[in-house]
Amino acid sequence: MIALERRPNSSRLWLYATPILAVFLTVLSGAILFSVLGFNAIEALTAYFISPLRDSYGLGELTIKATPLAIIAIGLAIGFRANVWNIGAEGQLTLGAITGGGLALLFYGAEGPWLPPLMLIGGMIGGAAWAAIPAFLRTRFNANEILVSLMLTYVAGLLLSYLVTGPWKDPMGFGFPRTRMFGDGALLPTLFAGSRMHIGFPIALVTVAAAWFLIARSFIGFQIKVVGLTPPAAGYAGFSNKRIIWATLLGSGALAGLAGAIEVAGPIGQLTPSISPGYGFTAIIVAFLGRLHPMGILFAALLMALSYIGGESAQIELGLPLAVTGVFQGMLLFFLLASDVLVHYRIKLRPAREGV
Repeated sequence: MIALERRPNSSRLWLYATPILAVFLTVLSGAILFSVLGFNAIEALTAYFISPLRDSYGLGELTIKATPLAIIAIGLAIGFRANVWNIGAEGQLTLGAITGGGLALLFYGAEGPWLPPLMLIGGMIGGAAWAAIPAFLRTRFNANEILVSLMLTYVAGLLLSYLVTGPWKDPMGFGFPRTRMFGDGALLPTLFAGSRMHIGFPIALVTVAAAWFLIARSFIGFQIKVVGLTPPAAGYAGFSNKRIIWATLLGSGALAGLAGAIEVAGPIGQLTPSISPGYGFTAIIVAFLGRLHPMGILFAALLMALSYIGGESAQIELGLPLAVTGVFQGMLLFFLLASDVLVHYRIKLRPAREGV
């Protein structure tokens, strides 16, 4: 009989090496999958991982995809460290897009450098307000924040659909469910000519640096780690668990809302029924692939962003289905979780009991 036995001491080296191992196994499995489907594995992997990065435009697209992933994952990782499981970042992203985009529509035609920052702040407020619902229900009624935040994602999606097909629908949009395009004054400035890279990527870098300082150098970061690792010790030290729940959920919601506002003020430029291809859920993989560390999350976000643009490149060059992106992300998560299990547990063969 096969059983898992917990290791007395987990290897710290392997704990940080498993993300690299998971990436290697994902690439290897992808090569095998491509071969089984009748494609040349080298050509397919080149189209997926190399071709998108051959010019400045592709590098700009990489940063566009990585920006929301990094910002959302940073917020989630801080909550995960405190055992606060916000799974509804996709809904908070949607609310941030709604509030940020709503400000762009409200001040349509206005010019000035004040509008994009106002949209980003509005997005953060919208995301935080949506995250406040599971925070209140968790601290007041001990409701499970995983289920509440996840279910609110679908409510946010329905609210967005109502707005773009109803009161905010573009009257000149030929019946398509979308708002009018935002004015030039509501769009984030691009950084380089010939590229769509915008100021959102530097904002993501600042977020990474701020998160590192929060976790490593601040008292609230120390409280978060203590509450997550040893709740009884945190209670003995006088750290408020409810306060940490509110802080981490509001913080992660605000960052998810910021990502939503950046999306609509950047590459999209309007509100549509679909703002995100699932960044809020993919960011969960990014957080764990980066080992809940800000710098690790930045590199993991770039890798996952490459999976998005790589899927589009492989679809164009080789005719592969776009679903290959989800396959790669799923395999990466599977190998990461499997590797983590083996870091903390060893496989033991035990004799089967009689009569079993």
